[in-house]
Amino acid sequence: MKKHAVFIYSEDQLGYKFSDTHPFNQKRLILTIDLLREMDALPEDLIVPARTATDEELLLAHDQRYIDIVKKASRGEITPEAGEGYGIGTEDTPIFENMHEASARLVGGTLTAVDQVMEGKAEHALNLGGGLHHGFRGKASGFCIYNDSSVAIHYLKEKYGARVLYIDTDAHHGDGVQWCFYDDPEVCTVSIHETGRYLFPGTGNINERGSGQGYGTSFNFPIDAFTEDESFLDIYRTAMREIVEHFKPDVILSQNGADAHYLDPLTHLSSTMEIYREIPKIAHELAHEFCDGKWIAVGGGGYDIWRVVPRAWSLLWMEMNSHPLPHGKLPEAWLKRWQPESPVPLIETWEDPENMYKPIPRKEEITEKNQQMLDKALYMIRNQ
Repeated sequence: MKKHAVFIYSEDQLGYKFSDTHPFNQKRLILTIDLLREMDALPEDLIVPARTATDEELLLAHDQRYIDIVKKASRGEITPEAGEGYGIGTEDTPIFENMHEASARLVGGTLTAVDQVMEGKAEHALNLGGGLHHGFRGKASGFCIYNDSSVAIHYLKEKYGARVLYIDTDAHHGDGVQWCFYDDPEVCTVSIHETGRYLFPGTGNINERGSGQGYGTSFNFPIDAFTEDESFLDIYRTAMREIVEHFKPDVILSQNGADAHYLDPLTHLSSTMEIYREIPKIAHELAHEFCDGKWIAVGGGGYDIWRVVPRAWSLLWMEMNSHPLPHGKLPEAWLKRWQPESPVPLIETWEDPENMYKPIPRKEEITEKNQQMLDKALYMIRNQ
């Protein structure tokens, strides 16, 4: 019997760890799963173990020489200086023991999600360990060694002949996935992110529209710093609906970074938990309307692992599994369990506190600039 949604997870996904002080911290997976269990929202029969991607599968989106270098780094056989040309051994993406195996497990989790959906075992599948969207064919970047979404999209095309819509709402531009499919007319990449004027990786302009046969299948929506919920969601709703109607995908793959939140330490947006209710809700609706329900979701960024990520990712899973979305107080047991370990006071409700930040003085200007950007980005669709 087909399940409504499955949750891809194995404890070995926690092995993707650069250091105790690195901002990319998989403790957020533990916190999220524990919160979901306290909400009785994650029955054991919906958890599917993540497998490990094979080298052959990694080669769908990565070069053999690069994979070999990552393996050598995993075994301590190269210095950080020797790895820097491949993006490893850097401050962002330092070398750690068994990094090849840990990275291949995260990719395998996303491939497990793909197979669950495309083989009809579930309508939707979530791999929060995935979403490493900055990885390139021959180079690591921005905390990402292998790019699970790029591998998964190639896999969707080759194994299932699918036409894929990739939607990325991480605050950082989904550059690795975009460039991987920049000339591919069967893959549409959409990224809503903080403008690269202020934020890594500095790309994702509206004029990055694809090339060759893929021209017109790359969409970027670089929003201004300090953008708030209303403007963010207006862009997301409008862009998603118009692009899905235009591109007509067979399946949606969404990357769900939780770093557009005001409290995230690495970005400059002013969103609240409200966007993390709406983003999956709209993706869910469109998947059923256009893709016979086929929706695969992955995690991504999110660096306030205590106050933001567990709530945001719990809402994503509950929407995906049609569990009633909660309001009010978080489970008392969860708060008591984790507050002693948290370096900051936990937010005790599903909603953010009122007056979490001071009013943005440029709100009207930011909203107007975002609207103008949206119109320019969708010009091709609207004027065909």
